[in-house]
Amino acid sequence: MKQTYKSVLTIAGSDSGGGAGIQADIKSISACGAYAASVITATTAQNTQGVFDIHAIPIAHLEKQLEAVLDDIHFGAVKIGMLHSCEVIQTVAVKLSEYHVKNIVLDPVMVATSGDKLITDNAIDCLKEFLPQARLITPNISEAELLVNHSINSSNFEASAQEIGRSYNTSVLLKGGHLEREEDIMLDILFNRETNSIHKIYNPKINTKNTHGTGCSLSSSIATFLCLGFELDVAIEKGCNYVNQAIEKGKNMDLGKGNSPINHFGLK
Repeated sequence: MKQTYKSVLTIAGSDSGGGAGIQADIKSISACGAYAASVITATTAQNTQGVFDIHAIPIAHLEKQLEAVLDDIHFGAVKIGMLHSCEVIQTVAVKLSEYHVKNIVLDPVMVATSGDKLITDNAIDCLKEFLPQARLITPNISEAELLVNHSINSSNFEASAQEIGRSYNTSVLLKGGHLEREEDIMLDILFNRETNSIHKIYNPKINTKNTHGTGCSLSSSIATFLCLGFELDVAIEKGCNYVNQAIEKGKNMDLGKGNSPINHFGLK
């Protein structure tokens, strides 16, 4: 008897070094058990040491990519990465609405590890308008601060997740990777807008610089588990656990001269 692939669409930029972006998404989706298709918003000249050039895909071609895959393939979930301009954001928003796409997991990539903003203020405003269309968003602390316009620390970490979720009418996984904590335990906060509940997710802190692509991999793995039929809380727990184990399996692996990626297939 024939079966249909459980399919996840990733809409993001390409990382020529393979550690983040579309490449990390495809690896994560595949490792977690679904079929990966992609729409590329930009290409980058990138390796383990940094990003050296960005080439935006023309809007007309972006639109054709979206139409091609959405006309042909049913997707159980969609992961969205960095959308670098208002035109890109609006094109993606319109097409996903047109095709009635569900289970959108949006990683609001706005701030680099260095603290530098990656998109313009105008694009940030457009992204804010798009957030309610997502079922889940996965900001880190720097990105979350742009959404609530105040600093976030251990004292208001949980309240900030709720504030974002209620302000933008979406569930929020607020990642605590940059949160100052004394314990050797990583804490992420999930505000589930659908149940109006808070969940704390703990994972052991792993001492390694090999964390390139963790944000991309987390959002795409959560989208995969949603596609496979898991409830939101469970999909997030499984996604966080997958990425934590991929970091553990990659901590002693080297690639290039900079920060190596996680080991997406280390559990195989």
